[in-house]
Amino acid sequence: MLVLTRKVGEEIIIDGMIKVTITAIKGDKVRIGVTAPPDVRIDREEVHRRIMEFAAEPELVTAHAE
Repeated sequence: MLVLTRKVGEEIIIDGMIKVTITAIKGDKVRIGVTAPPDVRIDREEVHRRIMEFAAEPELVTAHAE
């Protein structure tokens, strides 16, 4: 893990196309803004985990009466 120190208004660039901007620091919370191409999905960790849980669930197979 790369750990960086940034101040409000400073940015981090990832792979030349994703920009992470520190927008505010209040107590122990940091507010960030992320700018990325439209095809790059950005989720909070807890949302990402939930999406992965649904993706891992087996699909229900329903029998059709003929």
